[in-house]
Amino acid sequence: MHLDGSCYCGKANFSATSYTPHPFMRCYCSICRKTAGSGGYAINIMAQAKTLIVNGEENLIYHQALIEDPITPGEMTTSAAKRHFCRHCGSPLWVADSRWPEWIYPFASAVDSPLPTPPETYHIMVDFAAAWVDTPTGRGHVHFHRYPTESILQWHKRHNLFETR
Repeated sequence: MHLDGSCYCGKANFSATSYTPHPFMRCYCSICRKTAGSGGYAINIMAQAKTLIVNGEENLIYHQALIEDPITPGEMTTSAAKRHFCRHCGSPLWVADSRWPEWIYPFASAVDSPLPTPPETYHIMVDFAAAWVDTPTGRGHVHFHRYPTESILQWHKRHNLFETR
């Protein structure tokens, strides 16, 4: 699926191809909810990095969050993930991570193309949800204290939603 996305002020926009366009995963971690989550969570989808085209690149900045070091618990380290934003209006646009260079992770909120409705919603990192956030429950809502073992790609393939066009 072809994706077009932009910031609020229009000074930066992007396009990319996604084979996994269903916005099914809501992340409640403090980084996502504080940098992109007006609803208390952020929704990323996945697209092919090699297809990314950016207009207005001079209007972009990125942020690398501090995270707990996986080798030395209690110590902080800089995340490899770069969260790209418009420097003028602050709109979050996508995340890129050198550990997975073949992918970018556009924020669903920045995508202007109509996105398909997912058949279920994963709520991840719910241990970090703000107290005021209502995390929906019931049919179609699956909760994870941290990360699920299933990837975005695996989820789309399991639901026969992996697109090749």
